[in-house]
Amino acid sequence: MKHNIVFVINYFHPDFASTSQLLTELCLHLQHDFNITVIAELHPDADEWKDKRKRIVYDRLENINIIRIRLPKVDKGNKLSRLRYIAAYFFYANVMVLRQKKLSFIYTISQPPILGGLIGTIGKLFKRAKHIYNIQDFNPEQAEAVGYTKRKLLFRAARWMDTLNCRWADHIITVGQDMQQTLLHRFANLPVTDNSVINNWTNEQDIVPLTKQHPKVAEFIERNGWKDKFIVMYSGNVGLYYDLENLIRITKQLSDIKDLVFVFIGEGAVKRQMQTFVDENELSQVYFLPFQPFDQLKYSLNAADVHLVVNQKGIKGVSVPSKIYGVMAAGKAVMGVLESGSEAERLIEESQCGVLAEPQQYEAIERQLRYLHNLSSSEITAYGARGRAYLEKHLRREQSLEKYRELLLSM
Repeated sequence: MKHNIVFVINYFHPDFASTSQLLTELCLHLQHDFNITVIAELHPDADEWKDKRKRIVYDRLENINIIRIRLPKVDKGNKLSRLRYIAAYFFYANVMVLRQKKLSFIYTISQPPILGGLIGTIGKLFKRAKHIYNIQDFNPEQAEAVGYTKRKLLFRAARWMDTLNCRWADHIITVGQDMQQTLLHRFANLPVTDNSVINNWTNEQDIVPLTKQHPKVAEFIERNGWKDKFIVMYSGNVGLYYDLENLIRITKQLSDIKDLVFVFIGEGAVKRQMQTFVDENELSQVYFLPFQPFDQLKYSLNAADVHLVVNQKGIKGVSVPSKIYGVMAAGKAVMGVLESGSEAERLIEESQCGVLAEPQQYEAIERQLRYLHNLSSSEITAYGARGRAYLEKHLRREQSLEKYRELLLSM
């Protein structure tokens, strides 16, 4: 008999968010072993979203039942808008969990901050199901690192609440060794909930190294006017936790290198601020593009010579930038702006797939980018090849998916 499991994950297929792609692949991998229901938001671009009478939309992906919740549109640069979205999601997700029958497992992630885990705690108490808590980001530590608010009492209360979620969970999954250390620190020498480290992943069979001469890659480069350019790319969430609003200033310092272009692909809270800086300084070598369609991702990633993999100072042990896996799969050199001892820094160091600088050390970052630009094409290619080889040995998608499957079956 297959057990019933509900995944409470606000972003799900066909959303472009990294957690959406990861959890969609995980559910598809588990669908033959479990009866899966997913509770997620109804994407604002969906046709059903326009019908204000429909709060709940039922959908299906292969064997997976999906409950989609129509939520207020969110302006990521507006705190009140974020809070309204989070409150609506929290309320309706709880209602949908409590309506489920004969649940064996509730699987939640650490989004929305704190409340993702609390949904699992509430569901466990009322449905007597086991709670698996997947911490993709530690909060309030993440919000505290970027100074989201100065109210320290609020941070203490939020940390207490999320630690309670961790204590009540039946199993906790973190996505990096440094994050596991943060979990242990949370428990302060008290017995720790059973936990595992399972790395995130990318589809290394789909994202493969391609040269700039590949027809689709060449067409992408030509269309955007980057032919014969040395391309430094950031592809992902242009959000609060990456210091991109300050890193963008380095593009001005490097404007003397005529064949160097910076490309930022994605959306997020600081994108407008970055664009304003570029416009005010008339920087013609900086480009912004929206998220690329998933089936085009392998071509956009392979257009770059170097990829930026960055985190804000204070994010060590709190979050792992998932883009590192896609960059390594594409076999591209990495410019890592990461704290020493963080998970992504460890992967770059062990694989020797790129160069590193500490967050907020802007002169060091500029020097490293000049160093990469001055390398021969074969030297740049060698960096990327080492990353791909390391990923194939240690970070294959199937390895992580099977760890999840074995864990759930064992429970």
